[in-house]
Amino acid sequence: MDWDWREDVRSALRDFGAVSELAGDRVDPQHAEIEFLCAPHTPRALPRGKVAVYGFWLDGTWLKVGRAGANSNARYVSQHYTESAPSTLAKSIRSDERMRNISDLDGKALAAWIKRETSRVNILLPATTSKALLSFLEAFLHMRLQPRYEG
Repeated sequence: MDWDWREDVRSALRDFGAVSELAGDRVDPQHAEIEFLCAPHTPRALPRGKVAVYGFWLDGTWLKVGRAGANSNARYVSQHYTESAPSTLAKSIRSDERMRNISDLDGKALAAWIKRETSRVNILLPATTSKALLSFLEAFLHMRLQPRYEG
């Protein structure tokens, strides 16, 4: 049976609802919008009035989890597919010995590979969500999903 990466996210959000309530700043999982973009996927713009935590999934492994504030559309839409910013999925793949067969691709081919082969989840919250709570959700998902690439 294939692992259901979507259930990983749903389950984590349910648990985060309880944890965030204990922390005094509850996120109701029913009010979070979840976009599951199965491979191949096309990145979408960060909706106006939203912030996000997102993740990339490949063959049973979470690769990267990150967050984007309301003014971080470039980070959200394009930077992880290129090496144009610090700590991108593309840079992490490029430096990973386990991904040697992919890391030799040129920049455009690597971006195309990420879009073609990985699935992506976008967890959208209102832009009024505090930066601390958004960071807390990202950290919780790091702990829960154990993505291969951090930083």
